[in-house]
Amino acid sequence: MDGLGSQWDGLGRQWDLNLLVALDALLEEESVTGAAARLHVSAPAMSRTLGRIRTLLGDPVLVRAGRQLVPTPRAVDLRPRVHALVRQARALLVPEPVADPARLVRDFTVQASGMVLAGLAARLVGAVAGQAPGVTLRFMPEALEGTPALREGRLDLEIGVIGHPDPETRVESLGRTRLLAAVRGGHPLADRKTVTARAFAAADHIGVSRQGRVRGPIDDRLAELGLRRRVVAVVPSWGAALFLCRETDLVCLVPADSATHHRDALGLRTFEIPLDLPPVPLGMAWHPRNDADPAHRWLRDRVRESWTGL
Repeated sequence: MDGLGSQWDGLGRQWDLNLLVALDALLEEESVTGAAARLHVSAPAMSRTLGRIRTLLGDPVLVRAGRQLVPTPRAVDLRPRVHALVRQARALLVPEPVADPARLVRDFTVQASGMVLAGLAARLVGAVAGQAPGVTLRFMPEALEGTPALREGRLDLEIGVIGHPDPETRVESLGRTRLLAAVRGGHPLADRKTVTARAFAAADHIGVSRQGRVRGPIDDRLAELGLRRRVVAVVPSWGAALFLCRETDLVCLVPADSATHHRDALGLRTFEIPLDLPPVPLGMAWHPRNDADPAHRWLRDRVRESWTGL
């Protein structure tokens, strides 16, 4: 039958919840043969099931009246309640329908890398607000990156460079981005048609690191060319780096996907970094507990759409 499990009654008798399904069919059909056909079992098997039900209830349930079976008063009383219980039990085992965004009321906690937040956040917030006015997105600092926050339920979604996730974590690639160099208008490198690796290394730079690290992949590439740059300041976030870049003669890095946004908002100029740098892989990650949740699936769809529009 439907595999609904079993439990013990107050008298120590095991009551198989599948018997509720059988009892519901018997009371609806008022026929052992009809109930058997409905549940796709043999008539003898259904007859044995009726015997178990009679023993457990202490009532014959269905009795012979000529060539038909008729319910006892106890069975008549049980019929609507049994039917309701079976319907509720089946509803619990049916996959939850896709959430109606317009009626969704929920907070989602998202940790997004500062490198992508400036370009993605506006699109994502707009998409969410337009479809689900009852949803709030709580963007958390990058300090949670690399922690078990997804496993512990402190984060619903992580977006950015997904490094060393827990083994069970679901990870989906969103694509790749490359980095550009950015300077303020009026910087000596701002209007050059081509910036050489030597000129790039000779400029003063801003580093971005939550751990305060000064060196990175750029320094490794420069070292291969016998060059070295001077990092004047290291800040913990891309936003801080961009504002510092606007006010100084320091070179900052920006993701190419949101470079136009930074140029327009902060008046920065961008140029290609004259080094062979690998693209930066970006993705989103979530815990399996949210894998089948309709509301979470809806949010992931909005992230994909927003990312595609960058």
